[in-house]
Amino acid sequence: METALEITVRSTEVDYLGHVNNAKYLEYMEWGREDWLKQTGYSFDSLADQGIGTATVNINIDYLGECYKGDILSIKTKPHKTGNSSFVFLQEIFKKDTLKKAASAHVTIVVFSLKTRKSIPIPSYLLKYLVPPADDHRDCAQE
Repeated sequence: METALEITVRSTEVDYLGHVNNAKYLEYMEWGREDWLKQTGYSFDSLADQGIGTATVNINIDYLGECYKGDILSIKTKPHKTGNSSFVFLQEIFKKDTLKKAASAHVTIVVFSLKTRKSIPIPSYLLKYLVPPADDHRDCAQE
């Protein structure tokens, strides 16, 4: 499942160089992941009610272009790889007016028990959104 969250860059997100600060790209992507989860019908709160948490354990990001105050951005989020207790999202930020990619990242998430603070298998109700359709047999290692 792929989602796209649209946002408008605010003046508080721009640094002294006049463009979006690098840390904000990470925040935008976090908003995209939260939106992805909500669109599955689950939220951080509903997972927590079940004793489940998620933690970002790695982010590999490439900054590809500048964004400025007033730019409308689309944060695209989709599953890239799935393991037993972790999964990787591919996230991309595009400028809506030019369709130019401003950033691209692979974000690794681990699912864990809030009680034991140890990793646990991805719940089946989330796994169905993380696994590519049966007709999509791409090998992630070749990408």
